[in-house]
Amino acid sequence: MNSVVIAKFGGSAIGVDGISIPIIIQRINSLSKDAKVVAVFSAPLTVVEGKPTSLTDVALELGKRAEEGKTSDLIILRKTYEKILELVSSEFQDKCRMIIDDDLDKVRIELEKAMEKKEFSDETRSKTLAYSGEILMSYVMDYILKSQGIKSEAVKLENWPIITDSNIESTNFIASESNKRVEHLEKLLEQNQVITIGGFIGRTADGIITTFERGGSDRTAADLGILLHKKFDVKIDLEKDSSVVSADPRIVKEGLTEVHSISYNEARLAGMFGMNILDPVAIKEILENGASLPIVITDMRNPEKTTTVERKITNRDGHPIKIITGKKNCAILRIEDEFVHKLLESLENKKRYSEFVILSPFSKDGIKFSRILFLDGDYVKRNEKYVLGFDPLATITYNRGVITLIGDEMWRVQQIVSKTSAKIGESGLNILNIDAQEETSRIIVVVEDSGNNIEKAISAIHEERSNIKFIQA
Repeated sequence: MNSVVIAKFGGSAIGVDGISIPIIIQRINSLSKDAKVVAVFSAPLTVVEGKPTSLTDVALELGKRAEEGKTSDLIILRKTYEKILELVSSEFQDKCRMIIDDDLDKVRIELEKAMEKKEFSDETRSKTLAYSGEILMSYVMDYILKSQGIKSEAVKLENWPIITDSNIESTNFIASESNKRVEHLEKLLEQNQVITIGGFIGRTADGIITTFERGGSDRTAADLGILLHKKFDVKIDLEKDSSVVSADPRIVKEGLTEVHSISYNEARLAGMFGMNILDPVAIKEILENGASLPIVITDMRNPEKTTTVERKITNRDGHPIKIITGKKNCAILRIEDEFVHKLLESLENKKRYSEFVILSPFSKDGIKFSRILFLDGDYVKRNEKYVLGFDPLATITYNRGVITLIGDEMWRVQQIVSKTSAKIGESGLNILNIDAQEETSRIIVVVEDSGNNIEKAISAIHEERSNIKFIQA
């Protein structure tokens, strides 16, 4: 069975104006020595007001302006691709420039539609994001690889293998339909050493362009693995700024330890609760489709540093509190018990949304209520009418944040809940809710999302982590 590595390169891996593309080329060359490579690309970064910003966010802002009837110049998008174009050899420059011009022209047309309708949604939104970001980047990367003498080919939208439902802005993978369209991808793999493809993007069976939720390029990698694993020996390689460490390195700067292996469950939880490891839905889709794909998280600049993600971990070395992370911009829904099951059923079957946790219930005036912690407050705001439509007494509280401790074997830590709450209290934070069972893989602490509350709590608990005693395996 031939080997295939599905290597995903996110926006931070690509860098501002494609600054890290030479390193990506090195990684693809290395990976392609022993396997065919399917390279999945996110949108590149640019600089907006002094901060690195994804072109996806730039495109969303352009869409917002169009919705308000304001015209926008595409210069910031064009400048980024013009800079990346410098990496394309003279042999392919004209062809690549034509594709850039063509795709940005498609973006302009969609923004004009949004201005006319005063609405930036559905396929107009999806096309704008696809042609300004992931799709265009995969086409440009194909020419960059060709310029390096690598036999490569980009997957075109008309032959797109990832078929989704018609929930256009937060779409869901349909394996049965996708399997009917995988043949073209398999042929490309037979004919080339490297295939480039845009992440985050899907198509319905009728050809409508769709998008996953943000971070969906991980899902693209997983979905491709699901489609190819029966015919090829597949491994997923997520190329990141670092391998997995014990807390978010953007928050905690000192005392971090490397995490060499994590379970599917730990990776899913970490992704849900704010750690940029992989999209938790990617794990969910792998499991739902009966696959068991080896996943590795690689520090792109130091590829000897890796974290293996496996269905189940047998090695108990290291601290049982694997990861301490947090999530801002959460929301809590209070809903009567008699209506909660209908909502959960609808979220599962219609929205296929799983970024929530059911907290402990409470009673008021003799009425029993459930509390649902949504981990994406923006999702709730976009779907507020839908969420509140199940119960006339339902209420939503925004501006909540969570701190989460993760580890399948946290039962080995003595008095972990009391120690965690005490440390957060010492940081001067008011704990609004603790969802904790010492036998589970996660402990959730809810606080107000204000200022740097979340960062303070994560740093405080992580500092204490090295002092916490635990039962040896």
